[in-house]
Amino acid sequence: MSKVWNYYAGPCMLPDEVMDHAQKEFRDFNGTGMGVVEISHRSADFMKVAAEAEALIRELLNIPSNYKVLFEQGGGRGQFAAIPLNLLPEGGKADYFVTGHWSRCAYKECAERYGDAVLHECTELGDDGLYYVDYSKMKVSEGSSYAYICINETVNGIESFELPDTGDVPLIADMSSDILTRPIDVSKFGAIIFGLQKNVGPSGMTMTIVREDLLGRARKYCPSVLDWSVLAKFESMYNTPCTFSWYMANLNFKWIKSLGGVAELERRNIKKSKMMYDYVDSSDFYVTKIAVKDRSRVNCVFTLKDESLNDEFVAAAKAQGLVGIKGHKVLGGMRASFYNAMPLEGVEVLIKFMDEFARKHNK
Repeated sequence: MSKVWNYYAGPCMLPDEVMDHAQKEFRDFNGTGMGVVEISHRSADFMKVAAEAEALIRELLNIPSNYKVLFEQGGGRGQFAAIPLNLLPEGGKADYFVTGHWSRCAYKECAERYGDAVLHECTELGDDGLYYVDYSKMKVSEGSSYAYICINETVNGIESFELPDTGDVPLIADMSSDILTRPIDVSKFGAIIFGLQKNVGPSGMTMTIVREDLLGRARKYCPSVLDWSVLAKFESMYNTPCTFSWYMANLNFKWIKSLGGVAELERRNIKKSKMMYDYVDSSDFYVTKIAVKDRSRVNCVFTLKDESLNDEFVAAAKAQGLVGIKGHKVLGGMRASFYNAMPLEGVEVLIKFMDEFARKHNK
């Protein structure tokens, strides 16, 4: 089979080394004679995997000891509900800093179902025609239980490298698409939630890193499987977890550590994204509408100046083994995702194709 380059926003490509390792153990894990998807989550073999995974992500992100690490089900949308169910009391309010599609979805989930969600529109259109993020005018509401932010908006191609000042109000961050792509100071957040399917493993599992003092606040009717204090008490095994996703996360954490950790991945991601944006900026055929300071390192969103060529562009890319280029349905255009597993070669191949396509249609 010829090489296929996977630029999907998720589920996305995983490291070749991780995939090869998993393939070898798929039918016989650790000499048990059982496949890794068959062994009990309560077995000694899997409990070792679970413990290794938690220890590794604590090391990779330098997670303080007063934070719990939870492996859970429900996906990102499940967490949109879990956040207010765990942190927003009846009659309370929460602030939502909206910079794109997913933070707006999180806001709507809270506002329409759980309580007073205060909307802060944080994206503005500059005089240069580029969108940028500005948190300077945003102040949390008096009596707010938490403030929510999506650090990287996969649909819009916006990534926040600065954080809003929320004072003593816990900042809750969705980092589904940029977790482990750059170092972060976990202590600045009350909780961090993320799906595995971008930089950690296959879809089907989410993780929550939550400060211990925020546990035990869940509403009485919060489902037990979404109650962070219940999950912490049962060490993420209140119900049968997604064992394969957990196992794959462990392999991926090992791979990241072997490379030199998150700092090395940040170096690579800066190089990949700079190469892509430098090409788009130098082109008279493609354009990105995001200000330089807020451009996502992992989701390059761009458009063709002649959008009547969109379908031809996507089809031509697919014919050359470049898949997942089409932008999200709510925004259109194009999107190339360069998560941790994407090597520099994948960016080079895409730019070469884009340049050839532009030359062909600029005649």
